[in-house]
Amino acid sequence: MRCGSWMRLENNPSFAPSLRESVGVVPTEEHTVIELTGTDRPGLLSEICAVLTDLHCNVVTAEIWTHNTRAAAVVHVTDDSSGCAIKDPSRLSTIRDLLSNVLRGSNDPKTARTTLSPPGVTNRDRRLHQIMFADRDYERIERAGRGGLRDRDKRPLPHVTVVDCVEKDYTVVTMRAQDRPKLLFDIVCTLTDMQYVVFHGVVKTLRTEAFQEFYIRHVDGFPISSEAERERLVQCLEAAIERRASEGMELELCTEDRVGLLSDITRIFRENSLCIKRAEISTEEGKARDTFYVTDVTGNPVDPKIIDSIRRQIGDKVLKVKHNSNLSPKPSQPTTIGFLLGNFFKARSFQNFKLIRSYS
Repeated sequence: MRCGSWMRLENNPSFAPSLRESVGVVPTEEHTVIELTGTDRPGLLSEICAVLTDLHCNVVTAEIWTHNTRAAAVVHVTDDSSGCAIKDPSRLSTIRDLLSNVLRGSNDPKTARTTLSPPGVTNRDRRLHQIMFADRDYERIERAGRGGLRDRDKRPLPHVTVVDCVEKDYTVVTMRAQDRPKLLFDIVCTLTDMQYVVFHGVVKTLRTEAFQEFYIRHVDGFPISSEAERERLVQCLEAAIERRASEGMELELCTEDRVGLLSDITRIFRENSLCIKRAEISTEEGKARDTFYVTDVTGNPVDPKIIDSIRRQIGDKVLKVKHNSNLSPKPSQPTTIGFLLGNFFKARSFQNFKLIRSYS
């Protein structure tokens, strides 16, 4: 969103969109969709890509998220010879079994999971939120205290509050976080997947910070009634904000696509002790356009000399450094915010999902 912008969302109480209607569906008959979840560790993506290459699978698009020691991925693959979706049941079973072996950690308290999804799956980003939510990644959020700072990259932690609006029988959710693309999408998807309906909302950005406030009820029409449910909602929204946060150095790769390219690139990263925190893989008109967010294996900033060495190996024009979060400006001081809507309820009647924008 633009700096200094705000928007207000309103929703008629009788209007409650379904899960599919609120975001949409991306059907495809061209790819085989693989969903993965397990314990994160250095080199995991490299091992997954190596297995797919050995099984003659070409990765067309993929997105990989890591959060709180967990990893999740949605990968679209085709047969590397025909370029079509893989449909043979025996081959699909082999892919599932071998990837499950890669994901299965020796001390993993949770079961690794590999799923081969049919065509017509949900939006990829939405699906990643659902996978990590089902994996309960929100339970292991390590903080220096709400509203504090991370130890390594000094990015401000998200701040979420959940309070009652007794006079109107709503629960009010207020968030402050570092602004970034798709932040509103992540929040609304999480609220919807947790079976809450948003009736009114305000979104405001101020320099690098975003403020969001939503008036919600459960799908049964009631506001949140217990402290345990409030705490769970806070944890889940903080996790939704953090999953897509850009951690580490952003590397962009652009080159001619070929079978096994992703396996080769991630192997080079692993051999140079880089840990991939998040990745977006895509191909467009025969070109591979991939983005990786990397740290060293301990989660600390990568030595620039290592990046220079990798770029010489891969090609300076092929791999570029786009952004380094560790060199970002210092975060602004936390700001105390109350209800953004103020006396909004006393001032107007509601219309069905009306959107108002203004820019200062």
